[in-house]
Amino acid sequence: MRTLWRVAGVVLFAVVVAVFDLVTSARHGFFDLKVYWGALNYWANDGGMLYDYLNPNTLYGFTYPPFAAFVMLPMAWVSWPAAITISVVATVVVSALLVWWLIRPIAQRQGWTPWLAFAIAACLVAAYEPMRETVNFGQVNMLLLFLVAVDVLFLVGRGSPLGGVGIGLATAIKLTPGVFIIYLLVTGRWRAAITASGTAAFVTLVAAVIAPDASREFWTSALWNTDRVGDLGFISNQSFQGVIARLFGDDVKPLWALLVVATLIFWGWRCRAAVRAGDERAGLALTAVLGCLISPVTWVHHLVWLLPALFLIAGGGFRATGRRRRVMLAIAFLSWAVLCSRLVWLWTYNTGGLVGLLGGSAYVWISILLLVAIPIEPAPAAAAEDQDLAEGTEEARPSLVA
Repeated sequence: MRTLWRVAGVVLFAVVVAVFDLVTSARHGFFDLKVYWGALNYWANDGGMLYDYLNPNTLYGFTYPPFAAFVMLPMAWVSWPAAITISVVATVVVSALLVWWLIRPIAQRQGWTPWLAFAIAACLVAAYEPMRETVNFGQVNMLLLFLVAVDVLFLVGRGSPLGGVGIGLATAIKLTPGVFIIYLLVTGRWRAAITASGTAAFVTLVAAVIAPDASREFWTSALWNTDRVGDLGFISNQSFQGVIARLFGDDVKPLWALLVVATLIFWGWRCRAAVRAGDERAGLALTAVLGCLISPVTWVHHLVWLLPALFLIAGGGFRATGRRRRVMLAIAFLSWAVLCSRLVWLWTYNTGGLVGLLGGSAYVWISILLLVAIPIEPAPAAAAEDQDLAEGTEEARPSLVA
């Protein structure tokens, strides 16, 4: 009977989240997916140039490297409804796996029923605005996060000779995951860093050999054309560059560089501490947050990369006691709540003044807070948890700070 009530509670919660999503989500009509699908059809079926294609009545075209086009090429041979189905199903599957990896250690330690903890966590993630945006745009963010997480947690963290391959492939698909190559270098994983760099370079070279015109166009022109990605000062750009562009315009590069360098120094210090402790989960979370902050463009849908940090901080809060417990749980809950709220959009057309600065860039301030608050756990527990999680035992312990 108890299980029946739990199932009923989860179903009710899922319905509430579904209604919340229907009411609050912007309807983007799979805009980004339509760009991919249209560009690939234009390139593969109509004989056009990949980077000449623009989505009808817009200035937006394919912005990823040619290797990404080859990865997505099967999309050119399916119908538009099929492309939508593939995008949604793939996102849901990899998201479910990531949520399981992130919530299971917390559930094990707290004595929660694993399936119930997973179901509740999945609903919380479904309500998360960046996740809603990723699905509604038809974006690839969760697929890339999945690829990087598998590499960091299960290959690099165990010294596998394949460590770095996932990061390299993700970097060749979309350049921003290249921040994880910096992570490998800063933390002294030279072999994995070389593997990641070599993988990215190799598949990029293969793409250049197969499609020299598209490669030449991307690396010499399309990559540097900021008009293809949108206005840096648009409210959806929740990065340092977005804040600066909204305050001062697009040309204040020294200030952006100063913020990036300062953040890199702090991040590097924390990442080295995480690796010394054997806590690859903290390294993954720290580097994912860093990427959101220092990337010139971090649209709201890119902030799915903050999910590992939110889980780690929540888990650290459940493990802690006293004031630390209250503070960490408050950080996790309030950050998640704000990132579900679409708060920044209230300042879409007016980012001036202190209120506009604070509210219109709220997700940036949350990212900074997460970078500081991510907990780091000592090596024995982290190593035991990682091994147990991989083996599927009931003894797994989480990679979270005491």
